[in-house]
Amino acid sequence: MTLERSERRYEGRVISVDHDTVRFPDGSVGVLEMIRHPGAAAVVPMLDDPASPDPRVLLIHQFRHAANGFLWEVPAGTLGPEEAPDDCARRELAEEAGMEASRLTRLTTIYTTPGFTDERIHLYLAAGLTPVALAPEADEFITVHEKRWSEVGRMIRTGKIRDGKSLCALMHVNCFVRHA
Repeated sequence: MTLERSERRYEGRVISVDHDTVRFPDGSVGVLEMIRHPGAAAVVPMLDDPASPDPRVLLIHQFRHAANGFLWEVPAGTLGPEEAPDDCARRELAEEAGMEASRLTRLTTIYTTPGFTDERIHLYLAAGLTPVALAPEADEFITVHEKRWSEVGRMIRTGKIRDGKSLCALMHVNCFVRHA
């Protein structure tokens, strides 16, 4: 696919919306609405060794207007201008979970919804945690909860955890860190 032309239709605080004229692989041309996003980082904060039988993890319970209620999530946030993803992960871990990590391990990078946005979220595992002051932003309503891994599994199975980035990060840890 080749971008022929892009027209900015909206510029906001976090996102922009473009109308992109593209040439598809078959040679046809079409217009796509694209949401441009600077990217984000999310982090799974482990209080115990992830390989231990039933380690503790921190989850946040956060109000999300788009979901019309509270969601269970891992700490995450939007990359600042010129901010490296691992720096963002460390910042969000402190702001939202009140923790600092001595070890931060990159898990993977995901596209959230590639049908209409270029947003990528960089996923991390945090270990060696020490408490720091919580510093949520004015529009963030968050409580921090310590959960056992077995309970996180139940929360995923029963649909209590529905946030996509959190599901990806938690399942990545389960599949490739805990059972590597």
